[in-house]
Amino acid sequence: MIRTLYHLPGQDMRADIPVKEFAALLKEANGLLWVDFDAEPDPSAESILTGIFRFHHLAVDDALEETHTPKIDEWGEYIYIVLNAMNFDASDGLDLSTTELDIFLGPNYIVTHHDQPIAALEKAREAFGRDKRYTVHGPDHMLYKIIDNLVADYMPIVEAIDDQIDRVEDEVLVKAAPDTLERIFSLKRILLAMRRIITPQREVLNKLARDDYEVIDPQDRVFFRDIYDHLVRLHDLNESMRDLVSGALDTYLSVVNNRMNEVMKTLTIITTLFMPISFLTGFFGMNFFEPAADFSRWTNQPAFLLAMGIFVILPIGMFFWMKRRTWV
Repeated sequence: MIRTLYHLPGQDMRADIPVKEFAALLKEANGLLWVDFDAEPDPSAESILTGIFRFHHLAVDDALEETHTPKIDEWGEYIYIVLNAMNFDASDGLDLSTTELDIFLGPNYIVTHHDQPIAALEKAREAFGRDKRYTVHGPDHMLYKIIDNLVADYMPIVEAIDDQIDRVEDEVLVKAAPDTLERIFSLKRILLAMRRIITPQREVLNKLARDDYEVIDPQDRVFFRDIYDHLVRLHDLNESMRDLVSGALDTYLSVVNNRMNEVMKTLTIITTLFMPISFLTGFFGMNFFEPAADFSRWTNQPAFLLAMGIFVILPIGMFFWMKRRTWV
């Protein structure tokens, strides 16, 4: 699907412009054309990108492949930017998915390409249709609004991940179950994937804020510098959350080890308490020699009661003795 917006000073905003009018609209220097390829088939998108906009085939191939990390390339009259949108799902397990957003920025146009819906583009489209201030300042200001919405959508994801970290920390202290360990490693994997997006994307915004590009007004660099500051803060938050997850993993391992020590301690106490009983029963149960005297009175009821008393009193006495020595 191809969605378009076109603004010409003194005229109303136009939408859903036919492809055959693109070439004529691009000749209007004061106009501003936004073409959004939303899950458009590659052959159709490629013919428009290379035929009408005359983008370099290498840049078009990068946009259609969608396997790149955030970057920015300058191609003379236009620049090619790769960004990533993130979606976090905590309903069924923990999963962080990314959607690549390819942007071509020219002197009087902006072209976006993506295979999955991106909420930031929908917000930007509503803002452009509602307020003309975003379009009268040129395509670089439109680019700022799109990237600003994209980065703003990161913060709810960060907050949701932070809530998951708090839940994991509580679970570790209450019950260190195997599924808790699985959640910890899922969070580590998600934060690592987020770092792989934020770090290069921060460098892209740094270049937009500081480098001299023909299609970006020097006065608009301050807007990209503001987004760069947001990404720096998000990067710091990501590092802090990674430390929290690592601490939760260390706590989990400590709790498991302490629990194992308690189990071994209990089993050791039980073994120690029954050790003298085992010795007595084993010693007097040996039948190596025939008795030389009459030991019939050792097999009567009083002898049995005496032996049972020893078997009961001995471990109880050992238990209180070990407790007095603070071994229990």
